[in-house]
Amino acid sequence: MVDQLAKKVLDGGRVNADEALELYLHAPTHLLGRLADTIRARKHPERIVSYIIDRNVNYTNVCTAKCNFCAFYREVGSSDGYVLGFQEIFAKIDETIAVGGNQLLLQGGHNPDLPINWYEDLFRAVKQRYPEFKLHALSPPEVLNISRLNRMPVPEVIRRLVDAGLDSIPGGGAEMLVDRVRKLLHCYNKASADEWLGVMREAHLAGLRTTATMMYGTVETPAERIEHMMRLRDLQDETGGFTAFITWSFQPSHTELGAANDIAEATGIDYLRTLATARIVLDNFENLQASWVTQGGKVGQLSLAYGANDMGSVMIEENVVRAAGASYCMDEVEIVVNIEDAGFIPKRRNMHYEILGDPIFREREVPRMLSLATARADGDASMPEELRNYEARSRQGKALRLAQ
Repeated sequence: MVDQLAKKVLDGGRVNADEALELYLHAPTHLLGRLADTIRARKHPERIVSYIIDRNVNYTNVCTAKCNFCAFYREVGSSDGYVLGFQEIFAKIDETIAVGGNQLLLQGGHNPDLPINWYEDLFRAVKQRYPEFKLHALSPPEVLNISRLNRMPVPEVIRRLVDAGLDSIPGGGAEMLVDRVRKLLHCYNKASADEWLGVMREAHLAGLRTTATMMYGTVETPAERIEHMMRLRDLQDETGGFTAFITWSFQPSHTELGAANDIAEATGIDYLRTLATARIVLDNFENLQASWVTQGGKVGQLSLAYGANDMGSVMIEENVVRAAGASYCMDEVEIVVNIEDAGFIPKRRNMHYEILGDPIFREREVPRMLSLATARADGDASMPEELRNYEARSRQGKALRLAQ
């Protein structure tokens, strides 16, 4: 059966869910890698591996969703809760531009005290100061949260955010697009599988490009991993709006889910098998990204033989995965070395996977980055001055603004 399916894949055939599961469960790892690499080579015969210089900025850690796999969030009113000020975000953009970056990946918690006009004002302020800088911002659950808080349909939220400067939407919050799993992870209420896909459909209809993600290694079955991929493939058939797929393993340290269920992190082999299977299943996705931020640089490099054609982001800053115990860091120099040592040609890109050029550090001197920055210094919960301009919804938020 596996040999027949391998021939089907090599001949360019599309696998169904049962066939994908058979390959994932029973194909030798080296065979999965060869199939995935063959598909990668067909789509990207020039042997270019791309990467982007951007920064992951989490504008707030205050969140009402309370997903049990997340070690990053703080409850409303927590002394550790924060909202970044506009000037803080501008400073992060300046630092990003200094090392050749062109984009913020801007995501945060479901903070009930941030109305839609806070996001609009932030986006407009960024675009006024940095007209060419891109905002890859607000995952589908965040868009849905803004919709609910402001009693506004999702298409209207997207339209207003695009008018304010939103350029694209990241694929965060997908976790596993299976409602049985979402309920066990306590993320069903923030967005069901249909709701996540629905936001992405509306974004694509509005002309935005987005990414898609999958977090595995929690409570899902192998069949549910395949179901997740199939649902993404179906939407991509419908809209063609996804630029890339990124998968990573659940980081159990410091999380409620990990502690309660004694879950160990999935192995590197499991990651490579999952990635390779995604390349086989997601035949309508041009790009697959390596997740070095959870797997480390060497497994990230090995990903290039298992279907990945992109090394993701230089990143500069990361807060969510770090909160769960992972703190891998690679600056542009190290990413480029990993790509070249694997026999590929490194090229910078933008979010649309358009090639921008050769490595920045070979064109001009840039500072080395040997550790990832964080949103704020530990213990800094100061409230930005401009928050007084926005009406709070929570009791704690109202009290804090009155006291300021």
